Amino acid sequence: MTQGSASPAPAPKAPAPSRRGLFLGIAAAIVVAAGIAVDTTVVQIGSEADARQQAFSPDTYGAEEFPRIQEFVTSKAVDAETLAKELEADKDAAVEQYGTPASTGAILPVTVSGVVGEGKSGVYTLAVDGLSEEITVRVQTGPAINGTDLRDAPGDIEFGQFKNQIQYQDAGAAINRAMKAAVLDGIDGATLDGKTIQVTGVFRLINPKNWMITPVSLEVQ
Repeated sequence: MTQGSASPAPAPKAPAPSRRGLFLGIAAAIVVAAGIAVDTTVVQIGSEADARQQAFSPDTYGAEEFPRIQEFVTSKAVDAETLAKELEADKDAAVEQYGTPASTGAILPVTVSGVVGEGKSGVYTLAVDGLSEEITVRVQTGPAINGTDLRDAPGDIEFGQFKNQIQYQDAGAAINRAMKAAVLDGIDGATLDGKTIQVTGVFRLINPKNWMITPVSLEVQ
């Protein structure tokens, strides 16, 4: 080193953390860990909670729900002639007595016997004795079963029971598929013309003169 030159000053050391800061950090970590533990639910495999967390299966849901809906509709079904007369006399009273309220029209259960007429896309008209000619009665037999009348018939399947609107709609479609498999798959729609059938099912009361029945049972006589 050249005489007279100054030695460089050593770099300052970072201050060591105080014990107080260390203790505060450990305490904060403990609080966070405790919060996570409180917020965590242990779900036992196979338990009811485990089943709820599994992915929603529409077809499983439909297969489970349709027998209950079928029993409900069958027990509540009103003879078509009686229902038509009461709707004509006092629609609101008839709906209150027989129907299930719904936002887009009450669901009415009915049983009817009629002669199958013209059909299109699996939907057939029925000529029913005792009904006014002003009333058009149709029954849908598939292959596509449309609407959510079966889902809405018992009145206890609600949107809030599902994760979103898609699941709610899928539930209705799956119930329709379950009905078709149980009731309609053994029936050849192409051969129904001119035959008498006995149908129990539901229709949505939008126009009292136009009944579109979704069946829960159908018998070719």
